[in-house]
Amino acid sequence: MSSSSPAPRPRPFLLACPDLAAERVGNTDTPGVWHFDSGVPGKRVMLSALVHGNELCGAWALKDALAAGLRPRRGSLTLAFCNLAAFDRFDPANYAPARFVDEDMNRVWSDDKLAQPISQERRRAAALRPWVAQADWLLDFHSMSNSDVPLQLTGMEQRNIDLALSLGNPATIIADAGHAAGVRMRDYGRFGEAGDNGTRSLLIECGFHGAPEARGVAVDQMARFLAAAGTVDEADLPAAWFAPQASAQRALRVTHAIAAKSADFRFAEPWKGLETLARAGTVIGWSEGEAVTTPYDNCVLIMPSTANLRAGVTVVRLAQPIG
Repeated sequence: MSSSSPAPRPRPFLLACPDLAAERVGNTDTPGVWHFDSGVPGKRVMLSALVHGNELCGAWALKDALAAGLRPRRGSLTLAFCNLAAFDRFDPANYAPARFVDEDMNRVWSDDKLAQPISQERRRAAALRPWVAQADWLLDFHSMSNSDVPLQLTGMEQRNIDLALSLGNPATIIADAGHAAGVRMRDYGRFGEAGDNGTRSLLIECGFHGAPEARGVAVDQMARFLAAAGTVDEADLPAAWFAPQASAQRALRVTHAIAAKSADFRFAEPWKGLETLARAGTVIGWSEGEAVTTPYDNCVLIMPSTANLRAGVTVVRLAQPIG
C-alpha cells in the first residue's frame, strides 16, 4: 500500500477572467501589444501582463488602463498581453496548466533561446523582444500559486531596489538573481546590466493567482510606476487606483534558490512565504529524502511552492534583510 498522501486540492480561483476580445488585437503589428507615443521626450515605458497565462491580475490592470483611455504625457507607453495562447487554456477549476503551453515564458529571455523557435513561448517572446529591447522602464505583472502577500522582485541592482522603495508599495521588496532554469523578461538585455544605465525593471508578484485583491495590487503598482516614470502626472490617474501606502517597507536579499532535484520534493510544513526561521539548520523540506535546511539564523522563506514541481524548478528562495 502506498503511504503517499493525495495531492492537495488547488485553492479556489475567485478572480474573474477578463474578456480580452478587444484588447488582444492591439494597435501594432504585434497582436496583443498596444503602443502610444506622446511625441514629447521622456522614458519609454512598458507594462507586461500574462507572461504566465493563469496570472490574470496584470491583464485586468492593462484592460483598466485601456478602458480609461490612458495616454502618456511624456515618452511612450507600451502595454503587452504576452502569452495569449496560454491564457486561452485558462480554466478556473484547473488553472495550473494555463501557466504556459510548452515552456515557461519567463525563462526564455536570452538571445540563444530566442534564436531557437522550438516552443510557443519562444516564438511569442521573439515577437515581443523588440518592444522589450526598446523599453527604458519595465513593470512585469505576476501572481503566485501560494502566497497572498505581494512581493516586489527587483533583481540585484541598487537602481531597482531604490525605485521599489520610492514607490511606497508593496511592503516587501525582494532582491534576487532570478532562476537557474533561464532568464526572466525583467533581466533581459539592458535590464540585466550592472550599474545605472538608465533602465529600471520590476516584477510585481501581486498575491495569489485567484485572489480578487491581486487585481487591486496590480492597478496600484501600475499607477505608482507610471507616475514615478513621469509618463503621466499623478493627477491624470483615477484616485481609486491608488491603494493606501504601506506603513513601512523592508527589503530582503535572496542568498539561495533551492531547486528540486526531481519531483521527489516535499516541504516540512505548509509554508506560505515570509516565515522567518530563527535557527540555522532548521529543516525546510526534503529533496529525494535528503533534508534541506536553513543556512543561517533568521532565514526568511520566499515564495515556497511545489505547484510546478519537476527537476530544476525553484521551490523556495532563502533571504535575509538588506542592511
